[in-house]
Amino acid sequence: MSTPRVASHGTAPLGAALAQLVADLPDGVVVSDAAAIEKYREDFARDGSAGTPIAVVRAETAAHVQTALRWAAAHRVPVVPRGAGTGLSGGSSAVDGGITISLDRMRAIEIDPASQVAIVEPGALNVEVKGAAAEHGLWYPPDPSSYEICSIGGNLATNAGGLCCVKYGVTTDYVLGMDVVLADGSLVRLGGKQIKDVAGLSLLKLFVGSEGTLGIITRAVLRLIPAQTAGATLVSSFSTMTAASRAVVAIRSRVRASMLELMDHATINAVEDWRSHGLDRASGALLIAQSDAPGAACAAEVELMRESCEAAGAVEVFTTTDAEEASMFVAGRRNAFLALEQRGQRALRGCRGPGAAAP
Repeated sequence: MSTPRVASHGTAPLGAALAQLVADLPDGVVVSDAAAIEKYREDFARDGSAGTPIAVVRAETAAHVQTALRWAAAHRVPVVPRGAGTGLSGGSSAVDGGITISLDRMRAIEIDPASQVAIVEPGALNVEVKGAAAEHGLWYPPDPSSYEICSIGGNLATNAGGLCCVKYGVTTDYVLGMDVVLADGSLVRLGGKQIKDVAGLSLLKLFVGSEGTLGIITRAVLRLIPAQTAGATLVSSFSTMTAASRAVVAIRSRVRASMLELMDHATINAVEDWRSHGLDRASGALLIAQSDAPGAACAAEVELMRESCEAAGAVEVFTTTDAEEASMFVAGRRNAFLALEQRGQRALRGCRGPGAAAP
C-alpha cells in the first residue's frame, strides 16, 4: 500500500493521524492510493459532485468499524458508509477530506431455521440471503429490482422495497434486530430473534432508512417466512396509464396480489430497446400482477384480477402458471431502471453533440 496522502481538515494536517489509523487496523483494510479510492467515490447515481476521501476503510469486522469511527470522531473527519454501491440516490458519494467505510467485505450469513431468521452482515447481497434461506424452505421477501447486486446493508439503510412489497411489505417489516456502531465508536445491539418484542422504544424503525446518518449497521437479524408457493401471473395491456391505474385500484379493492407493477409506454419501449423481452411496444401501459395464494384460491384471485382489468378497459389480458413464461415479463420490469439509465445516457450524449466526452 502506498504512503497515506497528507490531507487537512480545518487547520490540522492528517497525514500522521491517518498513519495511526493504518497501524491500528490489519494490513489492507485501509487504502489511500488514488486508484483504489476512485472505485469507492460514487454509487450508481454517478454523482458529479462526489468528492475524494483521504482513505477508504474496507472493514472486515464490527471492531474495524468501531476503530475507524473512533478515529474519525477524534479528528473530526467526516465519514461516508458504503455497501455495494448500487444506490441511485448518491447516498454513498464520497466527500473531500473524509473517509469512506466500506462494508462489502462483511458477507457472513447464518440461517436459524427454528427461529426462522437470518443473521446477516451488511455486505451480504440480497440474492445471497434469499438463496441461503431457500436451502431451508424459507424466503426473505424484500426484493428490489437490483436484488442480485445490492447489499443487505444498503437495503436497511434505504428501507428498500421491491416488486412484492404490495403484499409483503418493505425491509423494515423484516428487521428483528441489528448491531449499530454509533459516531463515537460505541456498538449498540437492538432487538433480537423474537418476533414479539414490544419492550422499550422502537429504535429499529429509527435506524432502518436513516442512510447511515445515525450509525453504521454491522449485523442484522432478519425475519424469514415459509417459501413462496408457485402461483400465477397476469399481464394486461392498456391504451392509457389512466385505464391501467383504474385497474390497479379495482384489483386492490378485491385481491391482495403478491405483485402489482406498472410500466408506462416510455418504459416499455426503453426496455425493448435495451433488450427484447417480448413486450408490446404499442401499449400505453402494461400491468404485471401475480397471485401466490394456495391451491384453488390462486385461480380465483387471478380471475378477479382479470375481471378488474377488463372492466377498466384492458386491450388484452394474458395469464400463465408457467414460471419461465412469467419470468420474462417480470424481468422486463426489473430491468426498467437499467434500460432507462441507458436511454438517459444516450440522450445526454446527444445534447453534448458528436464526439463529446462523458463526464
